[in-house]
Amino acid sequence: MVPYVRAKDVEHLLDWNNLADALLAGHRMPPAEISDQFLHRGGDTLLSRAAWIDGVGVAVKSVTVMPDNATQGLPSVHGAMVLFEDKTGQVEAVIDSALVTKWKTAGDSVLGARLLARPDSKRLLIVGAGTVAASLIEAYRAVFPNIDISVWNRTKAKAEGLGVPVADDLEAAVRAADIISCATMATDPIIKGEWLQDGQHLDLIGAFKADMREADDLAMQRAKVFVDSRATTVEHIGELMIPIASGAISARDVQGDLYDLVHGGGRMSDDDITLFKNGGGAHLDLMTGQVILKAWRDART
Repeated sequence: MVPYVRAKDVEHLLDWNNLADALLAGHRMPPAEISDQFLHRGGDTLLSRAAWIDGVGVAVKSVTVMPDNATQGLPSVHGAMVLFEDKTGQVEAVIDSALVTKWKTAGDSVLGARLLARPDSKRLLIVGAGTVAASLIEAYRAVFPNIDISVWNRTKAKAEGLGVPVADDLEAAVRAADIISCATMATDPIIKGEWLQDGQHLDLIGAFKADMREADDLAMQRAKVFVDSRATTVEHIGELMIPIASGAISARDVQGDLYDLVHGGGRMSDDDITLFKNGGGAHLDLMTGQVILKAWRDART
């Protein structure tokens, strides 16, 4: 019988460092073939993301976004991911999409920080206080165990619920941090390049559409820019599309993605400002799903 894996079944078995290691290993495999599909009914959306990595397997993650569900007391997003075995195409598992997305998103960012941030980073600022912020606190504490974490959010009361110190002044908090991780719904930049200091690492998560960005042109110009996947970011997300279209930067200024970084490069000196755009992608869902399925199976042997 094909298992349906939920957070309560497996989350206590997962480890952020193991996930980062698996994502790193996955990018040493042949590049993934990926495809996204959107279907619409008025304001409702079905998003399906698929990936195939030769030698690993196939994943299709589908989510429905129904904004009117709130009037019925229901979540607006529902979904699941199907994993298929690589050689036979048999269905291996169905995994709750929220579980995959949580671990994929934060795991992607901490892998970027592991590859690009200074290893001695001591201060992390999280910008935004939504669901992603909570998983970033977990993930960064695991990967950078000595790091001090603070959070800034437009609504201070929401930030206070995360159990870490709350910054009052965004500019001052950015200037004082070693790593800045942004997970907001901003369409206009909230991180200014003039605030950035030598040696910092900027992790940008929130923007996922063509009209969204979290960092301004100067930040993009001052930093060494990297992405998790060229295929899912450069021509798809405003963080890169907007400054490229205006001429503030060019596509050539993107110095590499995770497929490049696993072979070296990245930060060249302690003074470099590095920037990592976390854009996601079905190949990362697939790699994460494989980690989740292995943990589920190991617990039953």
